[in-house]
Amino acid sequence: MTKDINKDVFSEGTLLKLGIFAECFREWFPVFIHNLFTKGIFIADFFAGSGRDAKGNLGSPLRLLEEAKGINRIYCNAVLKNNKEVVFAFNEKNKQKEAELEFNVKTFMDQCFKENCNRDKCIYSYLNFSQYDFKDVFYHEALSKILADRDYAKFILLDQYGFSQVDENVFLKLVNSPHTDFIFFISSSFIKRFKEIDYTKRYIDTERIHFSESDPKECHRVIADYFQKLVPEGKEYYIHHFTLKKGPNYWGLIFGTNHTLGMEKFLKVCWKEDIYSGESNFNIDNDEPVGSLFFTGETTNKKTKLKDDIKNKILSREITNNKDGLKYALRNRCLPEVYISAIQELEKDNSVRCFPKFNKQTTSIHKVDIYNIEVLKNDIYKN
Repeated sequence: MTKDINKDVFSEGTLLKLGIFAECFREWFPVFIHNLFTKGIFIADFFAGSGRDAKGNLGSPLRLLEEAKGINRIYCNAVLKNNKEVVFAFNEKNKQKEAELEFNVKTFMDQCFKENCNRDKCIYSYLNFSQYDFKDVFYHEALSKILADRDYAKFILLDQYGFSQVDENVFLKLVNSPHTDFIFFISSSFIKRFKEIDYTKRYIDTERIHFSESDPKECHRVIADYFQKLVPEGKEYYIHHFTLKKGPNYWGLIFGTNHTLGMEKFLKVCWKEDIYSGESNFNIDNDEPVGSLFFTGETTNKKTKLKDDIKNKILSREITNNKDGLKYALRNRCLPEVYISAIQELEKDNSVRCFPKFNKQTTSIHKVDIYNIEVLKNDIYKN
């Protein structure tokens, strides 16, 4: 039987996980409120729990609703002004927890409405509660229509226990759904530990996964790479991850989006939490710690390795313009600034020339002014 975390006080790791959920939604939500081509917004939490822990800390459903208000209800006002339909869907299989969830959400909404809302009705009144097994609700015809609807932006949260719910079929359905960003939790250490067990193989193709026995902290990176390789060949898609270490075990989050802006937003959240590598709640790459004589945020191991890689890609003409370079940084799970650092160093030593005009833009790269890169000397950069 899985442990009911809502009956205890959330652990430090759980609070961090919930915080990342909330911050990602905070970054994601206003993008689609103000998007002229988006008719509506669908937010689903398929393993919603009861909404609060034993101490009253907000669980994922209430955090989503809290973020949907914005400071001084700025998002409430924007949703009304832009005439957006916003739908929240919360699913919790456990009957008692689902009842507690409905009560906690109603209490939260009533309190919110009383706090100087000045409206006759809450604009987030489209609240759907369900009590289904995940696969039943996920493959339901109504949800399939929503996921396939190009007029709706979708934010999907899958805080599963273990690893059995988000299998290859679920993952690919999410990947192939338009305007759909998702985050799911997965117990990577369990997959590593029980890799040869038939139960694990039923949900994860472990023949395609190769763990390092000497470096267990890498196991969630390995799982993220496994899902990345499931993305159909030729499809532009971005996967990031965040490792959560608890004792000897490593759990983690997997994030997916088909848009560079979505990846920018998630990376922003993760690099805020982890200034070394943007992907863990510990020093996964053994960088010099903050405050030490040799620490510098611009030369962490991950950034330095990728910067050298980008230089080589430019000099070998595999990266021929800034947009490709910025996307390459995203695909390698780094903020795009690392590309700017690489190209500037190459320009400084007269290895390349940028034309018609160099620019330092690293955000909203889907709208960046493109410049080309001419290689003047191609001495491949040595590590």
